[in-house]
Amino acid sequence: MPTTPEMSMDMTTVGDTGLLDTLQHEVAVFARRAEQTRLGGVGQVRNSMDRAAYLLLNRLDNEGPMGVKALAASMGIDSSTVTRQVAPLVDTGLVKRTSHPEDGRAVVLQLSPRGQARLEEVRSSRRQLMAELTDDWTPQEREDFCSLLTRFNTALSARMSAHVLPGAESPQTAS
Repeated sequence: MPTTPEMSMDMTTVGDTGLLDTLQHEVAVFARRAEQTRLGGVGQVRNSMDRAAYLLLNRLDNEGPMGVKALAASMGIDSSTVTRQVAPLVDTGLVKRTSHPEDGRAVVLQLSPRGQARLEEVRSSRRQLMAELTDDWTPQEREDFCSLLTRFNTALSARMSAHVLPGAESPQTAS
């Protein structure tokens, strides 16, 4: 995307107000649309898994079995939030609670075969949705969007982590 001298200025300059207004508006619209559709995918799987469940299952799939504290730390949320969010996943058989192999008192969370199948079903549906939404994009545009969105999310996460008040619940607990 070509940049103008105004666009390459420090983002706090007065000349960039219009661009910043557009950016904050588009982020707000994206957040609303993402929540409305949950970016759930297409077909029967559409809207069938909430964000918290998807992120927890995805993390367990990518990183393997782990305890509540390790899962919470890897997701940047507190243990009580993980405990609350994982309970329905255990109840529905998507996640298994097992004893830690070295310390039988500790609990390890693990994706169940049913959870693995369900996660792959949702991923496939969401992949199809992303393919449809970006069908007229070039591969480079898809890569650029992914890179910039990742960078934006990383910056937002770092900012939110830096602004947590002592004793307050992390702003990321809704994840």
